[in-house]
Amino acid sequence: MPYVKVNDIQIYYEIHGDGEPLVLIVGLGTDISEWEGIIRWLAKKYKVLAFDNRGVGRTNKPDTPYSIEMMAHDTAGLMQTLGIQQAHILGISMGGRIALALSLQHSKRVKKLVLVSTSARSIKNWRSYFFSILSSAPIFRSKYPQPHYAFLQQRQASFVYNCTDKLHELHIPTVIMHGKKDKIVLYKLAEEMHTGIKGSKMLTFAGGHVFFFMKERQQFLDAIAEFVGT
Repeated sequence: MPYVKVNDIQIYYEIHGDGEPLVLIVGLGTDISEWEGIIRWLAKKYKVLAFDNRGVGRTNKPDTPYSIEMMAHDTAGLMQTLGIQQAHILGISMGGRIALALSLQHSKRVKKLVLVSTSARSIKNWRSYFFSILSSAPIFRSKYPQPHYAFLQQRQASFVYNCTDKLHELHIPTVIMHGKKDKIVLYKLAEEMHTGIKGSKMLTFAGGHVFFFMKERQQFLDAIAEFVGT
């Protein structure tokens, strides 16, 4: 099985396809077994590195505090271990915050940045955020159920992260994709992030937080290909 030791954990990863490297960083409570369809499509055009974040799937799940910065270091360490010096980064939901932290801490590793259904900070009403997460598809359909403590550690890491005052430091080609009806990460937060990242591109979709799994999936995939290139 493809595991590597990175920092204090064993990370489960998969590599699919050929072409330019693209790293997929997924969101809260999900692992890559839930993203097979999107990974297969991306692998037609790119060499896709997909992995389970700290605390989920087949990666180790220490019962200690997590942080977005910690998970960004995990990502950078995985890339280094696998000999990937630079890649396009696709971060979705909490994975988008990890992608932001990676871009701020390890900017040379990021060629282009794709931020989906994410923001630089969380909404204040965390109870609404928590229950929206619980009710949204396709969360919690994994073959590898996440322990509750690990979900709480991931959720807390995502909730407290705020890099709003550092967005101006990003000088990486960036596209932001966001659903107008997103109830988990409000659209106004994506607009705020767009304003903060100079030169970023904003693409609006009609759906909600997981628009990319719904009717707008092909538009989403086409937009990635157009921005990243083939």
